[in-house]
Amino acid sequence: MNRQAKTLLVLALVAVVGMAFRVSWNALRDVARAIGADSTAATLYPFVVDGLMALALVAALVLTGEARRFALRVLASYTLASLALNYVHGLLPDLHGESVDWTRLADWNPAHYTLVLLATSLPVGSIYFGSDLVAKVLHHHPPIESITDESTQIVANRSMPEQDETGVEQPDPGAEVVSSPRAPVDAIEARPQLAVAAESSRPRRATGRVPQAARSTRTVRTEVELLAEARSLTESWPVEKLTGEGIRKALRTSPAKARVVREVLRAERERDAAAVVVAG
Repeated sequence: MNRQAKTLLVLALVAVVGMAFRVSWNALRDVARAIGADSTAATLYPFVVDGLMALALVAALVLTGEARRFALRVLASYTLASLALNYVHGLLPDLHGESVDWTRLADWNPAHYTLVLLATSLPVGSIYFGSDLVAKVLHHHPPIESITDESTQIVANRSMPEQDETGVEQPDPGAEVVSSPRAPVDAIEARPQLAVAAESSRPRRATGRVPQAARSTRTVRTEVELLAEARSLTESWPVEKLTGEGIRKALRTSPAKARVVREVLRAERERDAAAVVVAG
């Protein structure tokens, strides 16, 4: 339903409620005169009863939980009370007319006393229940939702980045894995494969096309490129400095690939040292 239709619906409801209030106002005014109210009090009496009904209805739309149930009970109670007084007004012709004076509301004394008690207690109840409802509305705080629809939609539209949160670079599917020609043994090359599989986090499922501006500008380096760059950076390093953490920071790569490079470089250093000893 669009906004214009809702506005028309509310205006129609206000018109119907206004006409219903005018019909009920006539009966409640005459009942107020019958129980001894003066002209001014009798004129204001319908606002006390039917006005609180409107207030309770608005409060029920705003409040939640136990406070809302309390507002609905007040609305139901005053609706039944107004209905009873309108019914009595229809049964007693003596209540009709402009010069209504004190009149019995029922021939049976218990019924008369009950109706008088009901009619006279409604203004006092309006003061109490009306004040309570207004206080509940003013102190009402709507519940805060932990996750909004907008944030949920944003999270759902996020795509898998080229690197995960731990900084592990995702391998390029199109890049050919080339083993280092100077690697001493195959076991050193086989070890990082298990390490990468164990330490890399599970990639998130891509939910859409990643914009060009959001894509990473870093290219995925092959093992040959990593080793060549590592040899250049660590050429002057002593063997003790060839640690996985130091190589990782220097190359800005993942811990798993840094350990692979460390093993290869150490193996090369040991081989070169052994060659020097043999030659000497």
